[in-house]
Amino acid sequence: MARFLWLIPLALFAGLFVLMFGGLGKPQQAVIRSHMIGKPAPEFALEGAGGRPGLATADLVTGKPVLVNVFASWCLPCAVEAPQLQALKDGGATLLGIAVRDTPQNVAGFLAKHGNPFDRIGLDTNGRLLLGFGASGVPETYVIDGRGIIRYQHIGEVRPEHVQMLLAELEKAK
Repeated sequence: MARFLWLIPLALFAGLFVLMFGGLGKPQQAVIRSHMIGKPAPEFALEGAGGRPGLATADLVTGKPVLVNVFASWCLPCAVEAPQLQALKDGGATLLGIAVRDTPQNVAGFLAKHGNPFDRIGLDTNGRLLLGFGASGVPETYVIDGRGIIRYQHIGEVRPEHVQMLLAELEKAK
């Protein structure tokens, strides 16, 4: 019995190793939803970018629901979702953009390369509005009803399979 005592620390170490590193290969399931769903969009007024007029809270209170896409020129998933944003516009959506932690020159270059489906783009240079919307990062897309209330949040890039769902959410917001 005494000659097997050295196996106890080894077994404890192996058990601890399995507990600590066993879950590393599993995808993370944490999704952070905005606390702003069902609440009015924050008050803001942003200068324009990408050759489009600026964006302000008043642009969200027009009686017609809109999509607000939070993006950045340095964001790779934002480039991936560009064709789907155009598909949303082609499907009748009014698309407004918020460029986060960016410069007018970089936004213009991004839009020249990937297309510009936005009616208006506001430049959120310090990222405060990103936090005001309760966003966890870029890209994110919000459905805002005609009274300026945030009705839906889509986290991550818009993929082809999301286009019809977002158009349906926009319709529900009428």
